[in-house]
Amino acid sequence: MEKSENFQEGIHADDYGAEFTAVRLERTALDTWYRETESLDGRWRYAADPYDTCLRQKWFEENYFDSEGRALPVDFDFDAWEAADVPSCWNLQTEKLFWYEGPMVFTRRFTYVNHGEDRVFIQFGAANYQAAVFVNKKFMGTHFGGSTPFCVEVTDVLERDNRIVVVVNNTRRKTNVPCENTDWFNYGGIYRGVEIIRLPKAFIRNFRLWLEPGTDFKKIGASVEIDGAWETTPPPSEAPLHGRGMGTAVVTVPELNLKMEIAVADGKGEAFADAAPGLWSCENPRLYDAEVSFGGDTLRDRVGFREMKAEGSAIYLNGKKIFLKGVCAHEDSTENGKAVTDAEIRRTFALAKEMNCNFMRLAHYPHTERAARIADEMGLLLWEEIPVYWAIAFGSAETYRDAENQLAELVARDFNRASVAIWSIGNENADTDARLKFMTNLARKAKALDHTRPVSAACLVDGAALAINDRLCAEIDIVGINEYYGWYEPDFSKLAKIFANSAPGKPVIISEFGADAKPGARGTVDDLFTEDKQLDVYRKQIAAFKAELSKPDSFLCGASPWILFDFRCPRRANFFQGYYNLKGLLSAEKEYKKPAFFVMQKFYEEV
Repeated sequence: MEKSENFQEGIHADDYGAEFTAVRLERTALDTWYRETESLDGRWRYAADPYDTCLRQKWFEENYFDSEGRALPVDFDFDAWEAADVPSCWNLQTEKLFWYEGPMVFTRRFTYVNHGEDRVFIQFGAANYQAAVFVNKKFMGTHFGGSTPFCVEVTDVLERDNRIVVVVNNTRRKTNVPCENTDWFNYGGIYRGVEIIRLPKAFIRNFRLWLEPGTDFKKIGASVEIDGAWETTPPPSEAPLHGRGMGTAVVTVPELNLKMEIAVADGKGEAFADAAPGLWSCENPRLYDAEVSFGGDTLRDRVGFREMKAEGSAIYLNGKKIFLKGVCAHEDSTENGKAVTDAEIRRTFALAKEMNCNFMRLAHYPHTERAARIADEMGLLLWEEIPVYWAIAFGSAETYRDAENQLAELVARDFNRASVAIWSIGNENADTDARLKFMTNLARKAKALDHTRPVSAACLVDGAALAINDRLCAEIDIVGINEYYGWYEPDFSKLAKIFANSAPGKPVIISEFGADAKPGARGTVDDLFTEDKQLDVYRKQIAAFKAELSKPDSFLCGASPWILFDFRCPRRANFFQGYYNLKGLLSAEKEYKKPAFFVMQKFYEEV
């Protein structure tokens, strides 16, 4: 912009944010689950900053004095601000912030003493949506995306006494992923944990362990990624490897008597070994302790081995055809919002299993890493999704960059989770040329990142042709279909016509269906927002599913009604809803079961 002699950067600049978005924190997260880390959770000072003054005037530089040592008036007081819990959603910390959307500044102090480590990182589980990180007045980078982890290396900026400042901004924008229009509550905050990680000069950034598809369940693959420079180390059983950046990682799975040596060059390596592990399944969620070592670093994990594939019009788990008996769920709770606890996750999964589910669709964004690890233990298959939701800016290169990065961060985080069965690249997008290109690229990227899992998306039916014919179906392995016959479309007879008119040549999951019902509201089957209306819709849906499943060439391979429990949503504002989406089979508190829950439970028991 044009600048004059009296131009003042802190109040006149309209491009003040450019320097903070230029350094993107992408695919930076470390595998820390079994590492020894130190938590920075707890009480952080915070203040709403609706004019983004922290970035405009660079509060993080703490310029309390001018060049001559004279005190300056400043518009902040980090250590006198109110305190909030981290992790948490600020909307639930105080009533005055319930509807707040915009920048929020978080800060805390911490002490650091080196205990022999070479490198130090700070990792965030998730912050919604844009998070700019500053440590000791230095800008470390900005992360985009509200649901995937990221970290910053702070080795060269730490002192004994340190201050971290994080500007979190949950402003909804057309170019974000998701965009400005969604059907859930836009919680803001640092709502997953923050931790310090001390590491050697060269360390294991992550490793993968999988059952190689198409090997009759008898070959295990492993890969490793090393970060940093290291001294060349020869393989234990081979001649020394000479040359910069070469070495050997060793993967062991003691219960399988498995030991794999992986030659590492330029930070990466991959190897395969014959093995016959006990297979992970919903009935027997078998997990193995695994370990990888490289130089002076060791990383552990607990993994299951299974094969999930789509072939023809069927889905197979470990070579056996499976019907995915599922339900959708948001990451939400009345008490904690998106900062759900382990107890809440276990309760949600237990309710799904009580309904006879073997499968859950975690909509519409990556849920916490803890969810997939708990599902590994409990024996639930998961559909994990990125929020390419509704009307994303499909023509924007920056929007695509954001979506692909969220996909890559999700796959990197959860690749080793046996429970994760399907990667979903989006939900309910109009079938335009721009969207087809955008989603095709995402589908191909998902397969390049992970060749062991099918890829899906929740698509819409063609309401004019009454058929499944979304052009994206050619690029995905499993077709998800969202339909609300009996609710948004009252003519229920159209669902049978869609089944009759469609021949996708691929397995189909009815990824959404349902109807709103206020807990306890009664009436006739024609009274909207009553449990009776919801129950009638479910009975008709199930009858249509049974009719389709009775066909010898049926392509229906699963269902996940919308949704397990009611959840907050600002767009839901009628007398019954009260800013809640009421399509849950349970109340928002997850205590009261609506009658449709039991109908779905019986269907899943029989199918």
